[in-house]
Amino acid sequence: MLAAINIGNILFLDIETVPRWESFEKMPSTFQKLWEYKVSYFQNTDSQTAEEIYDRAGIYAEFGKIVCISVGNMHQGILKIKSYYGNDEKQLLLEFAELLNKYFNKENHSLCAHNGKEFDYPYLARRMVVHGIELPALLDTSGKKPWEIKLLDTMELWKFGDFKSYTSLALLSALFEIPSSKDDIEGSDVARVYWREKNLKRIVTYCQKDVISIVQLFLRYQNRPLIEEDKIIIAGG
Repeated sequence: MLAAINIGNILFLDIETVPRWESFEKMPSTFQKLWEYKVSYFQNTDSQTAEEIYDRAGIYAEFGKIVCISVGNMHQGILKIKSYYGNDEKQLLLEFAELLNKYFNKENHSLCAHNGKEFDYPYLARRMVVHGIELPALLDTSGKKPWEIKLLDTMELWKFGDFKSYTSLALLSALFEIPSSKDDIEGSDVARVYWREKNLKRIVTYCQKDVISIVQLFLRYQNRPLIEEDKIIIAGG
């Protein structure tokens, strides 16, 4: 069934997120208390403080924000990559929503991300709701029947019904001999690179490489050859 999917109807994506505030001390006091309550559920030891775990705030839509959305689409054998990024989260979400509403609004269109059902899709939807942005059809899953939801997930596809474990994109890339996107930074570095190094372009490059890896992985799932580097076009690159 996977082989029958027209890859040209899929928008592949990856997002990068960071804590909304540069440090725990700069959080409003209300959010400091709420963060302390939140982290009480996953502190590894009694000695860990909410401040020490603050670098994890970016993975929660209530305490983080999106700084980059990279997307990719295959057309006539060419993979085109584009990124929406910046310090103004609402603006980049508006631009991404406009893309979905204009070009990916048909019944045969799908989104695809790695671990997207657990992270990317709900995070995007939640942050859009926070900013008062109407959800594009692909992200608005409320009231839909399971077969009406067009959200693909390369991690879920690999599970084949096994829901016991998490399999990283890096591991699957190594398994399928796909060039790794983890040749510079990893997800755990993004907050530091954004807030301390002020190097958003480095994060964008990392995000784009992840999208390429997701597309390559999907091609391998379809038992198709990897796309060659000269067939990849990065907008603005």
